[in-house]
Amino acid sequence: MLKTEVTKLHTLTGHRDCVYTLERSGVDNLFFSGAGDGMVVAWNLNNPENGELIAKLPNSVYALHHHQASNLLVAGHNYDGIHVLDWQNKSEVGSLQLTTASIFDIQSHKDDLFVATGDGTVIKVALSSLSILVKDQSSEKSARTIAIHPSNGDIAIGYSDNFIRIFDINLQLKHAWQAHANSVFTIRFTPDGHFLMSGSRDARLKVWDVNVNYLQVEEVVAHMYAINHLDFSPDNKHFVTCSMDKSLKVWKLDELRLLKVIDRARHAGHGTSVNKVLWTSHHDQLVSASDDRTISVWNIIF
Repeated sequence: MLKTEVTKLHTLTGHRDCVYTLERSGVDNLFFSGAGDGMVVAWNLNNPENGELIAKLPNSVYALHHHQASNLLVAGHNYDGIHVLDWQNKSEVGSLQLTTASIFDIQSHKDDLFVATGDGTVIKVALSSLSILVKDQSSEKSARTIAIHPSNGDIAIGYSDNFIRIFDINLQLKHAWQAHANSVFTIRFTPDGHFLMSGSRDARLKVWDVNVNYLQVEEVVAHMYAINHLDFSPDNKHFVTCSMDKSLKVWKLDELRLLKVIDRARHAGHGTSVNKVLWTSHHDQLVSASDDRTISVWNIIF
């Protein structure tokens, strides 16, 4: 069996507070970060040491979303709303006040944005007009994470009341169940759309079958502490999880088998909670962001 090898390529510094989020751009070698210092930064993996400041917002940025069709970057500005950024020209082209709570996630379907907030409200926004189309507050606990099915239109949302709720594209509730023993911090549909994967503060990774009314089919105690995020490899054969336990873990998707633990002791990994991961198509490099104010870039060979 081939051994999985991990090499740390770069440590990116410049943020002055916890780095909470990472987001793709339309270009393989470019990505964005957002942090507790309110800074939104663009990074080029061909020249990773020099980040480029795109925007500076007054409050923390937990959520970024790149809208591919318009090439605009949407930043979730805690206790305020969303800011739409022409990131290439470093200019703000619009903003919309939405909430006095935190903004934990932003995703899009066609021209519409879906925004998950700390008071349990999910808001559908028309990006072109920056107008609110519909709101849903199915819980008084935070809406933490959003995943949109690649083909059937299901909007899956994980909450801090331990539930996952499935909505249609107009935020009409289709299905809801208690998925975990604690807050659901990350959910992702598998690239083939067959399964929904969820990670929780309970440190468990669960797999739900989309085609059988989201029946649970797998469960793994994946980390020691909360699972903050997961992302898939460009070839869709692997995925990575990151955790409050300071580690990243690399898995084989079809077997749900652990291949590698990336931590401080073995790989000079992060010193505190790892909040977000991004598995890029740029030489398959993996990017991770942490409370330790750094971003790490990793090379993984299977």
